[in-house]
Amino acid sequence: MENHNRVLGFIYIITGAFQIMGMVILYALFDTLMPYLAEQAGPDGGWVFEWLVPFIGTLALGVIIIFSIPSLIAGIGLLNQQRWALTLALILGIFKLFSFPIGTAIGVYTIWVYAETTKAKPA
Repeated sequence: MENHNRVLGFIYIITGAFQIMGMVILYALFDTLMPYLAEQAGPDGGWVFEWLVPFIGTLALGVIIIFSIPSLIAGIGLLNQQRWALTLALILGIFKLFSFPIGTAIGVYTIWVYAETTKAKPA
């Protein structure tokens, strides 16, 4: 089961890093595209874009704080064989179940590893 914990740790580190990169790219795209769209909207519609860019930045930061950073922490904890890391990975894996299809596979794998690890250790 130690190999599965290591694989799960690497998976969580990779998915956390990809989520952070995706949010940074998404924010950069919106930050670049929104001034052009605000110019095209004119003075009557430009006010929407003045609050939309900071809102998207805040949303991206929220996703990073809520999902990506804990995913990195769980992955590093799993690689260092910390006991709490598998519980954190289970919580994150349940959230990943809703992200079809890759997140669902990661969530199911996380639940399976958690079940097998807790079954293997006597209480």
